[in-house]
Amino acid sequence: MKSDRNSSRGRQEGKKSTPLSRKSKPLSRKSPKKTFTKIKEAPKSDESSGIRLNKYIANSGVCSRREADTYIEHGSVEVNGKLVTEMGYKVQPDDIVRFDGTSITPEQKRYILLNKPKNYITTMDDDRGRKTVMELVANASKERIYPVGRLDRNTTGLLLFTNDGDLAKKLTHPKHNVRKLYHASLDRKLDLRDLEKLRGDVIIEGRKVFIDAISYVDGQPKSEIGIEIHSGRNRIVRKIFEHVGYKVNKLDRVVFAELTKKNLPRGRWRELTNLEVTNLQILK
Repeated sequence: MKSDRNSSRGRQEGKKSTPLSRKSKPLSRKSPKKTFTKIKEAPKSDESSGIRLNKYIANSGVCSRREADTYIEHGSVEVNGKLVTEMGYKVQPDDIVRFDGTSITPEQKRYILLNKPKNYITTMDDDRGRKTVMELVANASKERIYPVGRLDRNTTGLLLFTNDGDLAKKLTHPKHNVRKLYHASLDRKLDLRDLEKLRGDVIIEGRKVFIDAISYVDGQPKSEIGIEIHSGRNRIVRKIFEHVGYKVNKLDRVVFAELTKKNLPRGRWRELTNLEVTNLQILK
């Protein structure tokens, strides 16, 4: 009987000891429930809401994304005072980013359309002192914009400027087949046989040139030609006509990526409308 009481008392004492052990501090620290607090210390949502460092730099108007990757890799970029060379690093809204020691911030996207006159070269600056297209759009934007593609010095017409590196790359890459329509004034009438030659296969400098359309300009002399291409090769329109023995006296780009010169006098610029920007962004 005594043994029964003792065993019963022991079981009761055992039961009483259990809640006391839960309250003891050493055991509470080892509780597996506490380990879940580590998840709260790694806010993945903040990382996903950030912007990739190369895009941040490109949006700041410094360079393209691809160029930004090179600068990051070579140690030109700091975030919050620390050197960052990691590809894919994401910048958070409160971060301070420095490029070559200078603080940078993403710029508002700007899209400026210029009707380029003659005797201006398509470059950011010129060490020979020649006039550049940047002089014509100097007051168009406080952001740093740059020309999309090129028009040679004596070619007039539509030239787009932007700080949107992704769009600029899209509009200049041949695979997107961006439409370019030119009005060419030749040194003499274009013979019908030569016109038909240009509607066939044209090989220039060992490479085929794709001429999307070519015809005489309605109501004009036969020396006035409309030609549509999507190639971005240097001086390609002039070379096309030289290929069949003609010289281009005047060359004017009248359409670029469905943008036109309507209500835009020579030497003047305007901002694109929201609809025009949207239409450019959805080009395939």
